[in-house]
Amino acid sequence: MLSPLRKQKRPVTVIGSAVIDVIADAYALPWRGCDIELQQQSVNIGGCALNVAVALKRLGIEACNALPLGQGVWADIVRNNLQKQDINSVIETDKGDNGWCLALVEPDGERTFMSFTGVENAWTDEWLARLPRHADGLVYLSGYQLTAACADLLIGWLESTPGVTALIDFGPRIADISPERFARIMACKPLITLNRQEAEIVAEVYQLPAETEALGKAWLERWHAPLIVRQDKDGAWYFSEEASGHAMAFPATVVDTIGAGDSHAGGVLAGLAFGSSLAEAVTLGNAVASWVVSHRGGDCAPTAEELLLAHKHV
Repeated sequence: MLSPLRKQKRPVTVIGSAVIDVIADAYALPWRGCDIELQQQSVNIGGCALNVAVALKRLGIEACNALPLGQGVWADIVRNNLQKQDINSVIETDKGDNGWCLALVEPDGERTFMSFTGVENAWTDEWLARLPRHADGLVYLSGYQLTAACADLLIGWLESTPGVTALIDFGPRIADISPERFARIMACKPLITLNRQEAEIVAEVYQLPAETEALGKAWLERWHAPLIVRQDKDGAWYFSEEASGHAMAFPATVVDTIGAGDSHAGGVLAGLAFGSSLAEAVTLGNAVASWVVSHRGGDCAPTAEELLLAHKHV
């Protein structure tokens, strides 16, 4: 049972981006040479790591948030919104502005991103030195940083922090991870979370079975590291050397899917930080994601109280 009274047992560090999402409805995706009419929904703070940080905060988890904040129009919007939510970042810089993203939402709720990079990928050794190194800690990392110019720096930090459990969501950038970097990452025994499409890509690239249960078994045999495969309305599978299984889905009326994977990761991290099993943590992730896809934007994760009211059996 998810309870607002549960105590945090493990420290959490969130590493990644805080950007602006300009969200617009599109009757179809643009094609070469076209000019389509968009209906602007909103301008939200976003970014994978920021969405995770928001989800953790609302679920009662205190995290060390390493979300680089620069100087400029976009950075000011991000900083002001974070302050309203009592979220601070340990990384501040005057080397540029934060990035932004145009998110096109089709009638079925599917989203397509066009992203502009800012200071969120300008990582340095000095920034990394500000991060805690807890042997029993949890760390969030995104594929957007692990495919950027700062990737080797972040992977090196992970390699030099033994005992930490990294939850890594490669997202759409899974196809851009080189085999060499992937091998280094997997040697750290992280918890990887994939959606359907990403699982198909991994299965093809690394010659693994396409069927989910067989994929999970082969994954454990090859890398001896846990895996989550998210399947939207069909719930999510989890695989670890301790236990494997399927976590139930929660009903949702989909408004848009922006931040669904991020909020799922936030829910999983919150569960693990509370000391829950992987099965319980993935179930919590499913519940949080079902709430987020029922609301506009990616930074709309529920509080523990709101989640309890919506899903009394979580």
